[in-house]
Amino acid sequence: MSRTVHCRKYDREMEGLEKPPLPGARGQDIFDTISRQAWSEWQALQTTLINEKHLSLIDPEARAYLTEQMDRFFANESTDVAEHFVPGSDS
Repeated sequence: MSRTVHCRKYDREMEGLEKPPLPGARGQDIFDTISRQAWSEWQALQTTLINEKHLSLIDPEARAYLTEQMDRFFANESTDVAEHFVPGSDS
């Protein structure tokens, strides 16, 4: 049986994650308040930002930038977009 959380991004009960996605308090907070759907959507945006902005995850500034964007995404605030990204079509 899947667990549910009150997702702070969508403000409703939704299927939760199976385990905290990050270590420590931040990971526990996400586990407790972010749905599986919202986390999946964040991962897609994060991947796009990393690829299109050529971010290196060993760079502390890049990690701080992604953390800020993640917080904004889950709070339904505007996030950066990749300038040259064109989503693929499903056809």
